[in-house]
Amino acid sequence: MHTTGRLTTAAVGAALLLGGLTQPAAPHSADGTRVLVFSKTAGFRHDSIPDGIAAVRQLGETGGFTVDATEDAGAFTPSNLRRYDAVVFLSTTGDVLDSAQQSAFEDYIRRGGGYVGIHAAADTEYDWAFYGGLAGAYFQSHPAIQPATVNVEDRAHPATSELGRTWQRTDEWYNYRSNPRDRAHVLASLDESSYTGGTMNGDHPIAWCQNYQGGRAFYTGGGHTRESYVDPAFRRHLLGGIRWAVGDAQADCRPENGYRPLFDGTSLEGWRQAGPGSFTLDAEGTLTSQGGMGLLWYAASGFSSYSLKLDWKTAGDDNSGVFVGFPPSDDPWSAVNNGYEIQIDATDVPEKTTGSVYGFQSADLKKRDRALNPPGEWNTYEIRVEGERLRVWLNGVKINDFTNTDPARSLTDGHIGIQNHGADDQVSFRDIRIKELPAKGK
Repeated sequence: MHTTGRLTTAAVGAALLLGGLTQPAAPHSADGTRVLVFSKTAGFRHDSIPDGIAAVRQLGETGGFTVDATEDAGAFTPSNLRRYDAVVFLSTTGDVLDSAQQSAFEDYIRRGGGYVGIHAAADTEYDWAFYGGLAGAYFQSHPAIQPATVNVEDRAHPATSELGRTWQRTDEWYNYRSNPRDRAHVLASLDESSYTGGTMNGDHPIAWCQNYQGGRAFYTGGGHTRESYVDPAFRRHLLGGIRWAVGDAQADCRPENGYRPLFDGTSLEGWRQAGPGSFTLDAEGTLTSQGGMGLLWYAASGFSSYSLKLDWKTAGDDNSGVFVGFPPSDDPWSAVNNGYEIQIDATDVPEKTTGSVYGFQSADLKKRDRALNPPGEWNTYEIRVEGERLRVWLNGVKINDFTNTDPARSLTDGHIGIQNHGADDQVSFRDIRIKELPAKGK
């Protein structure tokens, strides 16, 4: 199973270095994690920057990573950047790095480094195309500070998994010069009808993540106000983004467009329970299994060529699975005997463990283990069915590629469902969505 070794050793944050890294920090140990907060400004300067540094430092103390802070662009050298698992651009503005420093940072990202952009990080380095792609979008304008409704689009990413489906908060809400949705994975967006001054025609991303040229990039548009950095929800949001950027938590940060909900957290219309047990739906839009052996299946229609995505987590050593390609039936064993199960249970034998096509083909266990979040944290499956080919992605990493050869289990048409395995198994699901794909020629 996935372990979180890189954030298990608590470290004392380095002293705040307003003028730069005047004293080199001690090299971090093999299992230590170090984050650099960079807050140089060549334009507008936010008075919340000291609050942001203090907040990241406190998150490091509780989260087990060391924090250095600087406004000295001289810290951007190949040897120094290698000491850090992520660099936080905290409300930087204008041109803050020269060409050699830019080159060093590009190489750092391409070697797997992490980037976290906060608020005015999008108001930075307009003439540096690499940085614009990394940040995801450039700042264009903003209205006055005011409350707004944030729609949380991804509730599995650690930056947003602890938020509700909507998030009410007050901040300075940026408009961006372009929409990052086609390039990055949008985590949250603004409801432009909930405030005045939005200019993005109703599709207004405000937080996103992406895998970028070998590295990881997370950006949040929040963080203008000093109050943001003492807000528990915003601090959790920021911590989740940092955890993902340094590689301590996994998530699917590929762009996601064209999906429609089968279960959006509000209604089970179209779904039916087969067999004993059931799923409970809580106020946060989470389905949790109880009892069994049963199956909650989507009876409204079958599917033939599609990408199915859903978020799931276990409470401990629990058992469940996602069934695909089975005929309509209120007998859960029909799905077992006529379809295929993508397993959720990390402690069984290889062909019956998380990511396996249950009883038929193991996942790539090395890739699976690197991609898997531990019990208590959310994971995302993509199950893609095209013809008789079934592929599985876990948190954006392909871990299984299976081809059916049994006519009795044909994947070319069938239903989908989630299993409630037994009284001792508690597995939760969120946001089941599907995108139908063009049929593959035979």
